[in-house]
Amino acid sequence: MSDLRAAVGAGVFGADEAFRALLQATVETARSIFKAKASSVFLLDEGTDELVFEAVAGEGADTLIGKRLPSDTGVAGWVLVTRQPLVVEDLTKDTRFARDAAESTGYVPRGLMAVPLLEEDRALGVLEVLDRPEDSAFTLAEMDLLGLFANQAAIALSLLQRARRAKAALDGEGELAAVAQFAARLEEADEDKREAGLALLRALGTLLD
Repeated sequence: MSDLRAAVGAGVFGADEAFRALLQATVETARSIFKAKASSVFLLDEGTDELVFEAVAGEGADTLIGKRLPSDTGVAGWVLVTRQPLVVEDLTKDTRFARDAAESTGYVPRGLMAVPLLEEDRALGVLEVLDRPEDSAFTLAEMDLLGLFANQAAIALSLLQRARRAKAALDGEGELAAVAQFAARLEEADEDKREAGLALLRALGTLLD
């Protein structure tokens, strides 16, 4: 069983890295397409009610990964709660902008675009694109393009969360730990007990359906 757990654990770790790489590629591409100074993806940590920098391109790329902010902070917090995209050309005139939070990241943007990352009705996080060229007026086509990036980032973020929940279960942490422990004991059980356990799982599956 230890060999099986090691193999599964290696697969989960590899998935985590792959999904983070996909998020990073998304923000890098978004920054390039919009000719922006920076782009980032925040993950909502529901356990702590915080927004976490998961991927950053441009300004702050070397220092912001893992930094946490309260989930209601600034424009990102507003977008997360309302589940509505937002474009602000001049942040100095917008009361939703949290300048102190921006200063804590080491970069204070002039303007930004932000869009929620959604999985059906569930908010997973926020994608931001900071400081497009000043002489570039925002268009509806750009909003559609931003939505495409948001869809890509939401898929990667959802997969990343699932990989991390699986890892927590393997490590004996979180709500799924009991499921992992049950599976481990089932693997080691004799034939009669294993069949009884599988019958229980089938019954649970029918109940959940």
